This record gives sequence, structure tokens and C-alpha cells, in this order.
Amino acid sequence: MRDPDVETVAAWLREAARVAVLTGAGVSTDSGIPDFRGPDGVWTKNPGAERAATIQHYVASREARVRAWANRIDSPMRAAEPNAAHHALAELERLGRLDTLVTQNIDGLHQAAGSSPERVVEVHGAVRDYACLRCGRGGPIEAVLARVRGGDEDPRCERCGGILKTATISFGQPLVPAVIERAQLAAAACDLFLAIGTSLTVHPVAALPEIALRAGARLVILNAQETPYDPHAAAILRDGVGETLPAIVARLRE
Repeated sequence: MRDPDVETVAAWLREAARVAVLTGAGVSTDSGIPDFRGPDGVWTKNPGAERAATIQHYVASREARVRAWANRIDSPMRAAEPNAAHHALAELERLGRLDTLVTQNIDGLHQAAGSSPERVVEVHGAVRDYACLRCGRGGPIEAVLARVRGGDEDPRCERCGGILKTATISFGQPLVPAVIERAQLAAAACDLFLAIGTSLTVHPVAALPEIALRAGARLVILNAQETPYDPHAAAILRDGVGETLPAIVARLRE
């Protein structure tokens, strides 16, 4: 790919002192995990699914919890593998061109591709773990999924009897203050901010580009659809991130 924008972004990456990246669901679609708000997104096709994805609904409805755990058994995330975009970001880190990787995704594919866990900020949690909503006890999700497979449709905490849930952030559930603060500090400290595969509409994460812009950073957007920050971006790339990101990294190696 010999796109002038690709060449330009590669040059910016080469000269930047600190690079922060924000990724959304669009980074994982090539791994077979559907996004939410794209043309074929989960919530585009079924708006009711978004309304049901609240912590209040999960806590109040045993039926919702039974369905959630059953769906987790067959979730496409369980079989998903990192794609070219994940690997390109891991390579960007190896080249010394990525300081912090903030992700809205819960699939763990950045780490599976080789991104250092200490550089990845998972603002919406991770599906690989579970947590008790009462006492906070948690651990690897496989321990709970084994109980579900064994017939425990609505597993409860073995310590306190509280409701169990994947260690992810649902609508209506507060973000972890220390995690969002780390993401905000990374945005404020960078001089190049890449927003990749995200609609930039879910707050407070959607405010990260604004924080970066106020600090004087360049903003680069790689997303198939328009975002509210397009008018403020130094460059916008609309092609698939699985093609564009590897092309950018290839230019860096030259």
C-alpha cells in the first residue's frame, strides 16, 4: 500500500517522542468478533441488545444471567486469534514507537499478539476473568465456565453467595478510576495519538482524543466510519485497519 497518508503517519510515528493508541471493536472484527455500531454491528442489527447490556438488567434478571453465561460458553471471543492489526501494534511496540495502548476491547487479543501487558490499559475490563459483584472475589473465567458446563446455570460466588459476572464493565457500571486516570495521563503526555477502530462516542474514553489535542498532540484516526473528531484529525484513514496498520509499520522499517 503506497498511500500518501500511510507515508505521512509513518513519518509522524518515526519522529514522535511519545505515542498513545486507543483501539475499539473495529480492531477485532477481522478476528471474527463483531463490532457494535458499524453497519453490521451487534447493536445496529439489534438495538434491544444494547438496552439489555446494562448492569441493572443483569443483576435484576436471573434469565439475563443464565443467557449471558450460556452465551459466554459459545462466544466467538473464545476461539478468536489476533489478526494483522493486533500484530502490527505489537510490532510498533517492539520498534519502540508505542508508549501506551488503551483499548475498549475486552478480548485480550492485544496481549495474545505480543503487546506487553504493562503497556495495555483495558478500560472496559477483560473477559478472561470473573468477579463477584458483592465481595469482589475474582479469578480466571474458566473456573466459572466449568461450573456452567456442569449444569450451574447462574453460578454464585463460593465465598459470599454473590452474583458472578465476567470482569468487564457493563453499561451503568463504573469504570475503575485508576484505570481511566492512567488512560487520560497517557493521552495528556503523548505528542501523537492514534484512534483505531473506534467510533469515539462512548465516554469517558471518547474524550481521550480531546485531552491529547489540548496537550498539542497530532490526532490520527483509522476508522471505517466517521467520528465526531474527524474535523480535528491531522490524518484520517478509512481503509481496513488490518491492511492499513501493517502498511504503516512496513514504512517504519524502511
